[in-house]
Amino acid sequence: MKKTQDELVFLPLGGSNEIGMNLNLYGFGPADNRQWIIVDVGVTFGDLTTPGIEVIVPGPEFLKGETILGIVLTHAHEDHIGAIGWLWDKIKAPVYATPFTAFLVREKLREAGVEDFDLTEVPLGAHIKIGPFDIDYITLTHSIAEPNGLAVTTELGTVFHTGDWKIDEAPITGKPTDVAAITALGDNNLLAMVCDSTNVFVEGRAGSEDDVRIELEKVLKTLKKRVAVACFASNVARVDSVMRAAMACGRQVCLVGRSMHRITAAARHVGLMHGIPEPISEAEAAMLKPNQILYLCTGSQGEPRAALSRIADGNHPLVKLGAGDACVFSSRVIPGNEIAIRSLQNRLSDLGVHIHTERDHPGIHVSGHPCREELQQMYAWARPRISVPTHGERRHLLKHADLAAEIGVPEQVTPHNGEMVRLAPGRAEIIDEVPAGRLFVDGGHLVPEGADALRERRHAAHNGMMFVAFALDRKNKLASIVDVRGLGLAFESEDAISDHLEHICKLVETALKKLSYDELEDDVTTETVVARVVKKAAQAIWGRRPLVETIIVRL
Repeated sequence: MKKTQDELVFLPLGGSNEIGMNLNLYGFGPADNRQWIIVDVGVTFGDLTTPGIEVIVPGPEFLKGETILGIVLTHAHEDHIGAIGWLWDKIKAPVYATPFTAFLVREKLREAGVEDFDLTEVPLGAHIKIGPFDIDYITLTHSIAEPNGLAVTTELGTVFHTGDWKIDEAPITGKPTDVAAITALGDNNLLAMVCDSTNVFVEGRAGSEDDVRIELEKVLKTLKKRVAVACFASNVARVDSVMRAAMACGRQVCLVGRSMHRITAAARHVGLMHGIPEPISEAEAAMLKPNQILYLCTGSQGEPRAALSRIADGNHPLVKLGAGDACVFSSRVIPGNEIAIRSLQNRLSDLGVHIHTERDHPGIHVSGHPCREELQQMYAWARPRISVPTHGERRHLLKHADLAAEIGVPEQVTPHNGEMVRLAPGRAEIIDEVPAGRLFVDGGHLVPEGADALRERRHAAHNGMMFVAFALDRKNKLASIVDVRGLGLAFESEDAISDHLEHICKLVETALKKLSYDELEDDVTTETVVARVVKKAAQAIWGRRPLVETIIVRL
C-alpha cells in the first residue's frame, strides 16, 4: 500500500481493555499526514493499588505534533469528559458538545483555570463538519442526559461510534433511541461500529429507568423516618427518579454533595426535571419531621470524602442519621469498591440506620449499558461490516467480538489501548502501536504512572519506612550518635522496638566505621551502604525491607 494513500484509522488511547478513561481518535489521510479528531477525554479513578491517587487520565504523548482538528464529546459522564481540564494544555482544540455536556465542560475548564477555549454547543441530532470528517449526532438512551452516538463519515466510509448506551423505550430524560437514524446507517452499508462492551456477559436487557422510579416509590412508602438515597450524581435519570418518588411519598428532597448540586443545575439549565420542586437546603431539612425529608447523597461507592461517608462518620455539620432511619443504595457496586462500600454500610448500621440495596429490593437500580439482547438488536439495526468492541476489559472485548461473529458481522478487531486499527481501505487490521500510558493526578500535578513518588508510596505502604540520621565532622568521622526511627513497623512493646532500633544503630555505626574517607565523602555511596544494612536487619527482624531515608549532617 502506498504511503500517500488515504486511510481511515481508529486509535484508542484509553477505554479499551478497561472500563473508563475513554479517549479515542479517528484519523484520516496518508500515514505521514493524518488529520485527527478526538472522541471523549475521560478519567478513571484510583484504588488500593494507587495510594494517594484519586484521578487517573490517559497519557497524551502520541498527540504531540499531530494535527488535532477537534474534540467531540458523546456525553457528560466523568469517564468521557473528566480529563479535559487536566489535559487541556496538551490537547487544545475546538470542542463540540450538546448543551448539557457543554454546561459541565465549561465548569471543568474554568475549574482548571482555563478561560480561553473554543466550545461549540451543538443541538441534539446535529450535523457538523470538521475537516474531512462529517459527523452526525444520533440520539441514544443512557443514564445521563443527552447521550449521543456519532456517525463519523469520510470518503472511505462511515463509522458509528456508540459511546455509552442502552435501549430504554421509556427514558426519564430525553427521547428514545433514534432507531431510524441507526437503521439508515445500515441501509447505506455502514463500514464499522465501535461499540460499548460493558454488559456483554449479561443476558437479556438492562431495564428501564421508569421501572426504577416505580420500585423506589414502593420502597420509600415502607419507610417511616429519615431517608437517605445514595446514587451516582451523574446519573441524571436516577436523580430524577428519586426526586419524583420522594414527591409521591410526601417527602421533600435535600441534595447533599457538591456534584449533586452541579449535575441538577446542569439538568435544569437544559430544561430537564420538569415539575420537580427546587430542593431544600440542609438547614431547612433539619427543621422538618423525619418522615418529610429525603436526603439525596453522593458517595454510593464509599468514597471517603463524599457526603454519605461524612454522614456515617458523624462529621457532616447539618445532616444526621440515626436509629430507625434508612439509607437506600440505588447503584451498583463497582468492582474494586467492595471493601469501601461494606465499611460505609457497617458504619451506617452502627448508627442504627437500616440499609436497603438492590439485593433486598430488585429493581431499584438498572444499568446504563447494553446487555446481550440489546447488543444483538443494535447490530440488527446498524449491520456494520466491522465490529470494534470498546469500553471494556480484555475479556469483555473478546466476548463482544465473539457475539458479533455469531451474529454474522464479517470482521471483528479488538485493539488494546495504543493499537491503531486501519478500517479502510481493505480489511480491518492493526497496523501500528503508539504510546498509550496513564498519568496520575498527584497533589494537583500530572505524573507518569511509574513516577518515583507513587512507587515509593506503594513500597512504604507495604514495608514501612525507616529514617537514619547522623553527623560527620570535617574528617568524615562520626560526630554524633546514629539515630534510627521507624514508621509502619510492628512491635509487641515499646521496649521491644527500642531494642530493635538500638541494634540497627550499632550495625549502622559499624558499617560507617568501615568506610574510607573518600567513600564517606560521597553521599550516594554512604546512603547506599546504610540502606543496605538497615534493610538486611529489618528483613531479619520483621520480614520486610522498608523504604530507608538517610540524613547526613556535615559539620
